[in-house]
Amino acid sequence: MARAMRISAELIGGVLVGSVLGWALDKWLGTWPMFFILFFLLGSAAGMLNVVRSAMKEKTGPSNPNAGPSVRDDDESN
Repeated sequence: MARAMRISAELIGGVLVGSVLGWALDKWLGTWPMFFILFFLLGSAAGMLNVVRSAMKEKTGPSNPNAGPSVRDDDESN
């Protein structure tokens, strides 16, 4: 359940951020709805990309599972 909420929040966040940026630019420049549409589409694409990345990371695990802290072996000598 937590994973689904995180993934949906990433998608919604991307769409909202893109929409708000587009709306603000259109309001500032007086070009309604040109930037709103452009940034809505860019935000949607960014949200989908985040969803795909999260799903792939969950499916395959961390990118480098051996990246934990280095522990010295008993056989090593300085």
